[in-house]
Amino acid sequence: MKKILGICGKPGAGKDTFCDFFEEIIGSAETLKFSDPLSEALGIFFNEIKREDQQWLVNELRDRFGEDILAKAIKKKIEETDSNFILLNGVRVWDDHEMIKEVGGSIIYIKTDPKKRWKRMEERGEKKDDDVSYEKFLEMDKGRSEREIERIGKNTDIIVDNNGSKKELKAQVETIIKKLNE
Repeated sequence: MKKILGICGKPGAGKDTFCDFFEEIIGSAETLKFSDPLSEALGIFFNEIKREDQQWLVNELRDRFGEDILAKAIKKKIEETDSNFILLNGVRVWDDHEMIKEVGGSIIYIKTDPKKRWKRMEERGEKKDDDVSYEKFLEMDKGRSEREIERIGKNTDIIVDNNGSKKELKAQVETIIKKLNE
C-alpha cells in the first residue's frame, strides 16, 4: 500500500530539503512537485523559471479549469508511480489538501520564519527571482498561490519546525519516518 505525504510550507521553508532527507533515509521514496507541470510548460519557452511566472500561469489555469487543476495532474502521477512512499511537495491550496486526504494521505506542514525563508531562497538561487529584496519577498508571499498555506498548516497532521539547522531538520524527518513505519 502506498503511503502518501503532502508537504506544505511557504517558499523557502525547506520542503525540498525535507524531501531530500526523506528520500535519502527511505531510499525508495518518490517526490512529485505540484509545480512540475508549471515548470515544464514554462521551460518550453524560457531557460530560466521565475516564481512570479509560475504564479501567473497557475492562476490562469485555475481561472480556466478550476482550483484543483494541479491536484488532478498530481493524482494522475500518483496512480502511475510504483513507489511505496510518495511525497507531494508544494501543497498550496485547499483542493490539494482535499485530494491528498481523498487518497488516504497525510499532510506535513513545514513552518519557518519569513526572514530565514528569504535568506535561504536568496542563497539557493533556484529561480531567477529568488534574489529579491525582503519587501518584494513579502509581497510575493501574499500571492494567490501562497494565501491558503497557513490555513492548510492549521489543518495538518504533522508540524515540522524548520528554524534550526539542517541536522535538526533531518532528525525530525527520522522521527516522522519511525512513526510512519510503526
